[in-house]
Amino acid sequence: MEKVQINVRVDAAVKHAVDGYCKPRGVAMNHFVQEALLDRLEELEDIEDLKKIRHEPTRPLADVLRELGIDGSL
Repeated sequence: MEKVQINVRVDAAVKHAVDGYCKPRGVAMNHFVQEALLDRLEELEDIEDLKKIRHEPTRPLADVLRELGIDGSL
């Protein structure tokens, strides 16, 4: 994968917190930031998926269990 550089400005307290997490654990800041960005992008995709399925019709659990041949009693 090609690597490119991005420059951002963050609050000094955020930078300090990231340093405080990464240094004692031996985690490279580049890795930490890349993983954080990927996690956030995944969360945003999940939110979009939830918006799409929010209005899908639902079915009672008992009906689903019956179709699967599962006894719903505990």
